[in-house]
Amino acid sequence: MTVQAFSQRSLTAWIRLARIPFLTATIIPTVLGAVIAWDLHKSFHLGRFILTLIGAVCLHIGTNIINDYFDFQSGCDVINVDGFPPITGGSHVLVEGLIKPRSAYIAALSLFSIAAVIGVILSIIVGWIIIVLGLIGVISGYFYVKHFAAHGLGEFAVGLNFGPLMVFGSYYVQAQNISFTPFIASVPVGLLVTAVLWINEIPDYEADKKVNKKTLVVRVGRRCAADLYGIIVISAYTWILMMVMLGQMPPASISTFVTLPLAIKAITIARKYYDKPRVMIAANLSTVKTHLLFGLLMIAGYVIKYFYPLALITPESLICRLFDR
Repeated sequence: MTVQAFSQRSLTAWIRLARIPFLTATIIPTVLGAVIAWDLHKSFHLGRFILTLIGAVCLHIGTNIINDYFDFQSGCDVINVDGFPPITGGSHVLVEGLIKPRSAYIAALSLFSIAAVIGVILSIIVGWIIIVLGLIGVISGYFYVKHFAAHGLGEFAVGLNFGPLMVFGSYYVQAQNISFTPFIASVPVGLLVTAVLWINEIPDYEADKKVNKKTLVVRVGRRCAADLYGIIVISAYTWILMMVMLGQMPPASISTFVTLPLAIKAITIARKYYDKPRVMIAANLSTVKTHLLFGLLMIAGYVIKYFYPLALITPESLICRLFDR
């Protein structure tokens, strides 16, 4: 093997280990938080945003790598014959021997360290709250497999970190203000990223069960997990509808409903083929796409609100205009 071929193979392995396609789970809430700050306070600092995004991405990749490391050490990924890397069952890079476990561990710690340094810099600029959020992120990332996922708390940790905490953190870096708006907007994003993790755990059910990794899916069983998955996904759309009707989110946020057919497709497949991992892959991919498109449309909703006056009309004011004599 030539040096060039070896380098290319090594780079490909690291990209697989980092699970780059899943970084949308970080990019969406980070951008959403910044857009909300811009909408509410006309505040946007490009330098802070870039630092926030880099820190969040480093934290996410570090978490992906350390999760692979611990799942490899426990034997979970080794015995997982139902996985479809990198969608389910980890990246399998360590299982295939493409990267040494120690190298992966060092890389994860290095990425956590970079995220920590960026967190300190941002805390100096905007305040101590960022340090608290960063610490929660690092602790959740490092201990996810061994403590959170193993005790049925992984789904809550992921939903919280990639939903409310990340959206609010990005918002606060820009606005330096505490508001309920980013929390309200973060709920459906958090629900859908939880749905991504949840449906990815269904094909991993047997392997997780054998190594005593008691995720919620393992605890409730695949059939029940498939039903609960549908509830989680539909809850995101229900939340959008409720908040728009209450005037707490831009009316343009209703555009997220164009992704509903994709979500329904995933729910249907999950409920019908929950015990057929290979067939389930279509549902896994549809859930990832739903999260991405849903998030982009939410971001667009706040951008439209800023530029298009009609988007400022609430349901209550619209009714008043229609019946105003």
